[in-house]
Amino acid sequence: MTQPPPSFFSDTTPRPPEAAATPPSDLLDLADWSVHELTQAYAAHQLSPVAVMQAVLQRADALEPQLHALWLLRPDAALAAARASEARWLRGEPLGPLDGVPVTLKDNIATQGDPTPLGTRATPDVPAAHDAPPAARLREAGAIAFAKTTMPDWGMLSSGLSTYHALARNPWDLSRGPGGSSSGAGAAAAAGYGPLHIGTDIGGSIRLPGTWCGVVGFKPSLGRVPIDPPFMGRCAGPLTRTVADAAAAMAVLSLPDRRDSMGLPAQDLPWIACTAQPEANLGWLRGKRIGLWLEAGCGLPLDPEVRAATEDAARRLAAAGAHIEPVAPLMTPAMLAGMDRFWRMRSLQDVQALSPAQREALLPYILTWAESARELTGAEVYQAWLQNHLMRQASVQAMAGLDFIVSPTAPITAFAAELPTPTNDPLRGLEHIGFTLPFNMGEQPAVSVNAGYSRAGLPIGLQIAGQRFDDLGVLRLAQAFELLREPQRPWPMA
Repeated sequence: MTQPPPSFFSDTTPRPPEAAATPPSDLLDLADWSVHELTQAYAAHQLSPVAVMQAVLQRADALEPQLHALWLLRPDAALAAARASEARWLRGEPLGPLDGVPVTLKDNIATQGDPTPLGTRATPDVPAAHDAPPAARLREAGAIAFAKTTMPDWGMLSSGLSTYHALARNPWDLSRGPGGSSSGAGAAAAAGYGPLHIGTDIGGSIRLPGTWCGVVGFKPSLGRVPIDPPFMGRCAGPLTRTVADAAAAMAVLSLPDRRDSMGLPAQDLPWIACTAQPEANLGWLRGKRIGLWLEAGCGLPLDPEVRAATEDAARRLAAAGAHIEPVAPLMTPAMLAGMDRFWRMRSLQDVQALSPAQREALLPYILTWAESARELTGAEVYQAWLQNHLMRQASVQAMAGLDFIVSPTAPITAFAAELPTPTNDPLRGLEHIGFTLPFNMGEQPAVSVNAGYSRAGLPIGLQIAGQRFDDLGVLRLAQAFELLREPQRPWPMA
């Protein structure tokens, strides 16, 4: 944004004396504004949340026939919420720092009165009794949750393939998938359906859409963002176009909620301040010890273009004053196989709770994957679970003596939209998460931020992981890298 925003207030709301009546020349541009730009303009009575919501809805209306990022899109309710937000800003009484800011929530983040299908026709459409913690915090802050975003069956795929939702596609190349399982959230962020999109991550489900859609995907420390139900390694976090917007979301999402038995003690962290001065984070970067991790130790081989982008990012950080050190592979094939087996058994328990009709409705790929656990013995399941602990140890030990680790987010660029996973093999379904998974099990914060593009024009993400609980440090380094990286290409489909 280079010019002050023109005033634009709804016809039903009295304007303050300083508010002009000229509407913006192009409402669609407002869909691309950041959280800071929007809230500053709201506070100055230069812009109405109604105009912003109209712009986002117009953008979604134009692109959804191709992307299928959204579900439960409710324009009338969104505009009503925007009018209520406008009135609060005119009174000088916003509910919170995100009042009037459009936001989407992933299908599996419960919202009161709405079904939570988890991406599959196998789940009954039962209305949720309460908002999940992320939804509750956003509602309390005045954010306008105008839609839910699509996801694959049970969130167990890194694609947008679902028996419940239409197939989600990548805005950069419609033949490719957006990643998963926060597939719709990644596509919506890249397409500019407003600044904030909330996903979940248990093995890479925020960061993989981050890398393949060219957006910021932030997985906080385990327990930093309360969730319900909590589970080993499972986090909620933002997908945004900028690090500063991710920090703005975290200022609200990280507020406490007693329902999360794994939640961290509440802390008043300076989320907004830590990204308010990007140039200061460049100076802060000097002297930091950063590990460069290029070989996962398991899974798919690293694509040469992804390696080149990661090495270029490391050189840029070194030129800015960071100390770069090589990091040995964190993972082993046994670790990845163990996590795979453990999740298969977990999903098999869910399958066994289904009726025959529900089981028939589940994606065949997921059913085959889960059913393969039937022959596992108790000892084998225990050994599979133990790999989680070994992964945790490996990730924490790898960070010893380092401030951060940088790596590829994924070993490949975005794959075909119709495939459930890059291998298209349910017995090799986790081969692409070797770089992301250990930081779920180790509980460290990690973010994917765009580092460049392949020859085909597909985004390539750099993963930045930090010490446990150093969420602010990860965001600061990611913002510093935003200033160091090559110029970014225009957003797709805008």
